[in-house]
Amino acid sequence: MNRQSYIYILFNKKYGTLYVGVTSDLQKRIYEHKAKVVEGFTKKYGVDKLGYYEVFDDITEAIKREKKLKKYYRRQKIALIEKMNPNWQDLYNSLF
Repeated sequence: MNRQSYIYILFNKKYGTLYVGVTSDLQKRIYEHKAKVVEGFTKKYGVDKLGYYEVFDDITEAIKREKKLKKYYRRQKIALIEKMNPNWQDLYNSLF
């Protein structure tokens, strides 16, 4: 049985710093970003608001998509966020 996987884009403020990641447990991973339990980019820059995500049935496909998104220009990442989330809400609570 395959487990769902996710790619996601985090932001710190509207049009602020962006971060692209992949995970098999979106709720847990976003919580970790919010709680700043892992040292790194998101902790350093306060990037902890979920702006965009996609769901995959295959982790391999999610990883491919993450690599593709990381190569996107900033304006393309912003366009993805604004298509799903035009008001730049933190989507974390909508996961529950």
